[in-house]
Amino acid sequence: MILHQGEGVMDTMRCLAELGVGVVIDDFGTGYSSFAYLQRLPVQAIKIDQSFVRDIARNADNEAMVKAVVAMARSLKIRVIAEGVETEEQRAVLRRLECDAYQGNLFRRPLPAEEFQRLLQEYSQA
Repeated sequence: MILHQGEGVMDTMRCLAELGVGVVIDDFGTGYSSFAYLQRLPVQAIKIDQSFVRDIARNADNEAMVKAVVAMARSLKIRVIAEGVETEEQRAVLRRLECDAYQGNLFRRPLPAEEFQRLLQEYSQA
């Protein structure tokens, strides 16, 4: 969607990138995500949609898709984050495919803001 907003938005995104603000494309591979974003935006990372991760250990097509996205991202020097990682089996496949980072219930379920804030305070005091 942002690519349709005009060159002014693109200039703003480039300026933000120069200030160190990172751009991450969420749900890559679905919806409005596009290879055009990778060409025109200063993208630091893409997040592979959980629909590709869900059956990655049992579905060769999903594994092939993730493998291709990781290879493409590597060649563009873009980090890859896998969404929806819920099992050790999924993480093992993603690790083998050299995914950079993982996000999902395997690590921690979503938290209410107050609980998240408490958790951050505990980690900062440790």
